[in-house]
Amino acid sequence: SVLALNGKIRKVGEKMLASNGKKVDFASALHSCEEVGGTLAAPKNEEENKAVMDIVKQYNQYAYLGIRKRDTAGPFEYLKGMPLCYSNWHQNKPDGKGKEKCVEMYTDGTWNDKKCNMHRLTICEF
Repeated sequence: SVLALNGKIRKVGEKMLASNGKKVDFASALHSCEEVGGTLAAPKNEEENKAVMDIVKQYNQYAYLGIRKRDTAGPFEYLKGMPLCYSNWHQNKPDGKGKEKCVEMYTDGTWNDKKCNMHRLTICEF
């Protein structure tokens, strides 16, 4: 039950997902989502993960998720500091030993820990 409007906007559960198709670093992606009243997409279940993956596949670009580490030793968490209730790590990930504090989604829907200064697709949730 995922609606695709021109493929750019998807509804999943109570969330709307949208991408502007731009590739930027984590801080810029988060800023552009917040500017329009949303935040970076952060899947909280398999259905939401698939909806984000559909956008990632459509653009054929990895995307940053709204999940990160606050400090080197701490766990990955949602941007508001809540612990993850769902994850879909790629095999043997996360492996950045705390140096990779952001999370990207691969085109197969799995996650990888990544440095925050790479240019990745922006996908916002509302």
